[in-house]
Amino acid sequence: MFTLGGELVARSLAAQGVQTIYTLCGGHVMPIYDGCLNNNIKVIDFRHEQAAAHAADAHARLTHNIGAAVVTAGPGVTDAVTAVANAYQARSPLILIGGAAPLRTKGMGALQEMLQVGMFQDFTKASFTITDTGQIPEQMAMAFETALSGRPGPVFIELPFDVLFNAIEPPPIPPRVAVRPVEPEPGAVARLFEILRAAQKPVLIAGTQVYWDKAGKALRDLAEQTAMPVFTNGAGRGTLPMTHPNCFKSARGKALREADAVILLGTPLDFRLKYGQEDWNPNARLIQIENDAAELNHNRQADVALVADARLVLEALAEGLQGVRWDNWLRDLREIENRKNAELEKWKQLNDMPINHFRFGAAINDFLDDHTILIGDGGDIVSACAKVIDVTLPGQWLDPGPLGCLGVGVPFAIAAQHLFPDKKVLIISGDGSFGLNGFEFDTAVRFGLPVVAIVGNDAGWGQIRTPQIQMVGEERAVATGLAPTRYDRIVEAMGGYGELVENPDALVPALQRAFASGKPACINVTIDPRGMAKTGASTPYIV
Repeated sequence: MFTLGGELVARSLAAQGVQTIYTLCGGHVMPIYDGCLNNNIKVIDFRHEQAAAHAADAHARLTHNIGAAVVTAGPGVTDAVTAVANAYQARSPLILIGGAAPLRTKGMGALQEMLQVGMFQDFTKASFTITDTGQIPEQMAMAFETALSGRPGPVFIELPFDVLFNAIEPPPIPPRVAVRPVEPEPGAVARLFEILRAAQKPVLIAGTQVYWDKAGKALRDLAEQTAMPVFTNGAGRGTLPMTHPNCFKSARGKALREADAVILLGTPLDFRLKYGQEDWNPNARLIQIENDAAELNHNRQADVALVADARLVLEALAEGLQGVRWDNWLRDLREIENRKNAELEKWKQLNDMPINHFRFGAAINDFLDDHTILIGDGGDIVSACAKVIDVTLPGQWLDPGPLGCLGVGVPFAIAAQHLFPDKKVLIISGDGSFGLNGFEFDTAVRFGLPVVAIVGNDAGWGQIRTPQIQMVGEERAVATGLAPTRYDRIVEAMGGYGELVENPDALVPALQRAFASGKPACINVTIDPRGMAKTGASTPYIV
């Protein structure tokens, strides 16, 4: 029996365990939809291709598997470029399938024809065209393996119109790709023991790789056995609960200035860690464990650098460091953390109207439980919330990642709610970021996904406006102001629930009502445009 190329795409996705695609319709990719219906793959269609690809990124992160977005040729593909770049920086195995003009008319000027593969080569792990319908299963399996192996990352697959519509005798579908963990090199592990046994003040920074390698239990076991202080970064948030006595947030600067050994576990030395230079102890011994060899010795030379699975390294450390403890160092850092948290506590109690950012975040933390997934999508508002919200589970917190791409909130939330219908999914959004993909509340309503956005509305791009005013004065501050728009009413108009909050005491009750409504919901919160500056916590614009 002859089979269309689109059917082979769907069978390949199903064999990999992918049960949902995220898309915006287009004639070039119609056969894939028909194949998805035949293979029990859910099709969730968005209002913008960037949002569809963001949702596939979140799907990948939450399932530890491929996330798939399907977009039409030309503008459909270009609309998804930013989401692919964001997934690349965030180490997410997104597969973007893009339609293309037929091979038989290539170069003749077909509708929406353009060069597409080259656009993605700098920020994907692979970008290629499938030109033979019979090669679809094999080349898609290759794409899955590429996306999932080593440092996870996106792959772009271009599928021309006639390749998808061609009917052939179906070739076999390869089995699901499973990536084997990379064993740490024994000599490097021995050098780790040598450094750590001599250390008096070690610090471990657990990043995104700890999440991907499902190393949370191994991290907790090592921390408790050795009394080693731990900081979490990126998707590593929640791999050790922020309420755990070994997990720190506020004391990181002090820790890095005094640490004599720093273990970076899947954490790049980028702007978030001041490139491993400013405010670091210059004499600290650096240990880097990565799934990406290109990150080793980047910005700072490591004393030990190895490519290995995070869980296997942590388990080896626990075995080799038996009897070694750093209780005094842990106690010193806890005192510093407590002092800084006491200052945060004052900000969390502010009763200002308009509402202060930290009071906003404190209310969310009061509402949060283990059945809540949080999506961070904004500048100052997310920065403030991250300081006061205690994430306790792996995958409980999603944000764009180091590219800092705004607009991920609703698309990420849609994927999360679809995957986990019994959980509460809450978007922490700035008003600026809400404007980028807020119209995807239409998608949430159509698919009955009761996500909730709580929008910190200061009528501006606060993270840029505050330093702009500091640099040039308020009278010359341009391009950073917005209207105090009632985003709650916009969501109501789409068929959701909306509520305006102006009093800080009303925040938690409003969250309760929003989730109780059973609808996609928006809580529009009027916040103080000068709230971050008043606390001295403004986030500088990093260049």
